[in-house]
Amino acid sequence: MAETDQAKNHEAEYTSKTLLETIQLLENKNDALRQKLWKYKRKPSGAIGYLLLVIGFSALVWSVMYTSHVAAFIGIALIFWGALFLYITPAQYMKTDLLSPTALPTFMAINGIIENLKYKGKGIFLPPQDFGGSRSQRLFIPFENNIVMPHADNITQEEVFLNSPQGLCLTPSGLDLTDLFEDELGVDFTEVDLIFLQKNLPKLFVEGLEMVEDIKMRKDGNTVRFRIWNSVYKDFCSKARQHVKSGCTSFACPLCSSIACAIARVTGKPVTIERSKVSSNGEKLGIEYQIIEE
Repeated sequence: MAETDQAKNHEAEYTSKTLLETIQLLENKNDALRQKLWKYKRKPSGAIGYLLLVIGFSALVWSVMYTSHVAAFIGIALIFWGALFLYITPAQYMKTDLLSPTALPTFMAINGIIENLKYKGKGIFLPPQDFGGSRSQRLFIPFENNIVMPHADNITQEEVFLNSPQGLCLTPSGLDLTDLFEDELGVDFTEVDLIFLQKNLPKLFVEGLEMVEDIKMRKDGNTVRFRIWNSVYKDFCSKARQHVKSGCTSFACPLCSSIACAIARVTGKPVTIERSKVSSNGEKLGIEYQIIEE
């Protein structure tokens, strides 16, 4: 009897180990395929498509002239792939030179309104779990320079001014960018953890979206630190800091805001930007996030 139970335990352990190895193998293959997709998104496919079409039609003409069934099949296959390549177009991206002129005025205007209304508190990125959706997030800016948490029942998607507690409730500037992170990685951030972000955000930022030259993430307790080199937002950040007193601690720039939204989604807890610092040459950005334990 004991030997039978022991055999069953060994079999269960073996099955569990095999299942874990299979899952890990599939995850590795998924990562590899995703990186290949990121590369192919940027490769022009139009020229290849037209080349395949020309060769395919030439093969069909040759098959008619010489009554060759093999050439006919080859021609049809090449035409099919040529047409397919014409429909697969590389991803389109905006030049970084246009980023500051188009986005900076709106960012500065919002920060100007916040400063003129004398709202002094740090922005609190509220998790989507408080609003019953994986992508519904709000940024709460308290009137006073302290951490006060609004109740989720008192916040709607339309309401801006809150009285209890007093503060502004806005849509984070990086919300859509965080949605893009999820789409590119094929996950819901509310279903993963910070280890997942630490493993996948660098690859996404550097290889997938080509937003930065390099990025490092480190977690110390409830503090999450990022170091970012040569971001596409570096000119945006340098110019914004010349006019916005609070830097990114109140209404943050899209890059800092998007990371804060991602952390709030993953942890299910409110997040603040404690500080951000740009190097003298503008190439290095350091951001420190704080996860609030309610």
